[in-house]
Amino acid sequence: MTLNERANLVANELAAHADRYRVSVSKVGGARVIDCGGAVTGSLAAGLAMSRVCLADLADVSYVPYPIRKIGGPAVQVVTDDPVRACLASQYAGWQVSVGKFFAMGSGPMRAVSAREDIFHHIPGKEEASHAVGVLETAKHPTEDVIAAIVSKLPKVAEHLTLLVAPTMSLAGTTQVVARSVETALHKLHELKFDVTQVISAYGIAPLPPVATDFVQAIGRTNDAILYGGRVTLWVRADDELLEQIGPKVPSSSSKDHGEPFAAVFAKYGGDFYKIDPLLFSPAEVEFRNLKTGKCHRFGSVEPGLVRKSFGLA
Repeated sequence: MTLNERANLVANELAAHADRYRVSVSKVGGARVIDCGGAVTGSLAAGLAMSRVCLADLADVSYVPYPIRKIGGPAVQVVTDDPVRACLASQYAGWQVSVGKFFAMGSGPMRAVSAREDIFHHIPGKEEASHAVGVLETAKHPTEDVIAAIVSKLPKVAEHLTLLVAPTMSLAGTTQVVARSVETALHKLHELKFDVTQVISAYGIAPLPPVATDFVQAIGRTNDAILYGGRVTLWVRADDELLEQIGPKVPSSSSKDHGEPFAAVFAKYGGDFYKIDPLLFSPAEVEFRNLKTGKCHRFGSVEPGLVRKSFGLA
């Protein structure tokens, strides 16, 4: 099955059991829109479903206890044996949907159908599919104009569009952002010119923060969960010398903006997300397990104090 067909099966499950997942389903401009946390309460289960859609259902996503006692609480765990397609061809929020006053970051396998981003020149995943499925991080429902703008960037072969929407300030929205621990590590490696196709399998975990009540606090907590609490293990086939050379650049600690809660960093740059050092967006800790040599290389470390401060833990 294509990435979009896999994701569509998950979306169908959500739509078929909307009451159980506490989501709502509507038609907008010919597209199916599944609200997972905007005008509805949503649920933890809807958060896992959104994460699976983002990953084209090529990863197991679950809630588990966070293993570091100083932080504790629930965490979002991601395990995948197809990390490049799941995370970079699908989950990465590389599609900026901007129409009038509407703005949302688009992710999910609809990106692989559009394939307009430069990253698709470097990774596998570009595809043709009759269904296109995406996720929008937004508190607003997409209008017919927004749907038309998205459809205009899809090939005609994509006859059906499904969008899952939820703000970060929701149960589902918080979960789907925190489920990006592996994705941030892979994207950082790609930006560092590492051949990500050498990553064979991946595991990631990040603490699930309390749902925030405003946008800045929400993006602060969800980013901090990964930047200061995210732990990722990558199984690779690569030269140990290369891993030792590139490894220290992968964790968030390699950034000049590392060391204070993300909300404070966001405020320092006047709320301009794109002024923040891009090297910041990666997990706190990254471990490479080299299938070629049997050696392990671990870089970075978790910052429990910063996580607790961000989450408002006493």
